[in-house]
Amino acid sequence: MTSTTARTSILGTGISEGLLLKPVRYQWAMDLYDQAVANTWFPNEIQLGEDLADFSRMTDEEKHAVTFLMSYFNPNELLVNKALAFGVYPYINAPEAHLYLAKQMWEEANHCMSFEYVLETFPIDRAEAYDSHVTVPSMAAKEEFEVHYIRRMTEQTLDITTTEGKRDFVRNLVAYNIILEGIWFYSGFMVALSFRQRNLLRNFGSLIDWIVRDESLHLKFGINLILTVLEENEDLQTPEFADEIRQMVLDAVAMEEAYNHDLLPHGILGLNADYVNQYVRYLADRRLEELGFEPHYRVSNPAKWMAAANDTLQLVNFFEATNTSYEVNASASTAR
Repeated sequence: MTSTTARTSILGTGISEGLLLKPVRYQWAMDLYDQAVANTWFPNEIQLGEDLADFSRMTDEEKHAVTFLMSYFNPNELLVNKALAFGVYPYINAPEAHLYLAKQMWEEANHCMSFEYVLETFPIDRAEAYDSHVTVPSMAAKEEFEVHYIRRMTEQTLDITTTEGKRDFVRNLVAYNIILEGIWFYSGFMVALSFRQRNLLRNFGSLIDWIVRDESLHLKFGINLILTVLEENEDLQTPEFADEIRQMVLDAVAMEEAYNHDLLPHGILGLNADYVNQYVRYLADRRLEELGFEPHYRVSNPAKWMAAANDTLQLVNFFEATNTSYEVNASASTAR
């Protein structure tokens, strides 16, 4: 690693560092911040009450699916905020990245309030919805998987100057940005948007569209940050660490598949757990490719109507030390 690279490393914990925005060192972070600001929206702009007639004539299985999704999305948006506040923001020193993270944290809060808006509007048992993330084993297992990684960064001492500390930083990013936001959330988004495919809950679908637009930027930021840290820290570029990251993604797929059987125990019109799980495997392959791995499942996308929500970034190698191809054209990211 050259001395120039060391001086411009994105990792750092000094309070006096990262106080001057210009010159911008990481243009991709500045571009994503600008796009995130342009994307600003508020849930009450959508007339969700217009969907009540649709909700009233839905089957119990369909209502269960909507409730189950709210049970998962609501607390996990707040969990992402904890991961950002305690596991990402304190360990980087680029002000443009801090600006983006501040906007992302606001967006996670806005998403939480969006799901509260759904709970307030639809006749959903809030207590049941709130309790499920603890009482349903498949949902609780996903949450514990995520908590495991953030706990290592909040309840234990993390020295970001050591190889193991940097590995923990990357693990946390993979757990939250790649797995939670890039696979698990997208799986739920597909189920939520499937109702609109049948001309149901159209305003709810618009709300999810806006959330997906935010999440696409969150995913890009996370991937860019992972690749930047890997590029700037050659000690992380080992086959063993690559295998560990890859296995994290595969383990997450197995957990999501179990969850989807609880989400859709008997299936609903046009959708069942096997269909959703094929989509999960398709997503996992896209995320693996975005990190430079070979696809693992090699399945087709069963929900091609969701393709606009999962366009991949320009592919790079997980351990490519001189990569510059991951800068994002933020103005083109809205449809991703």
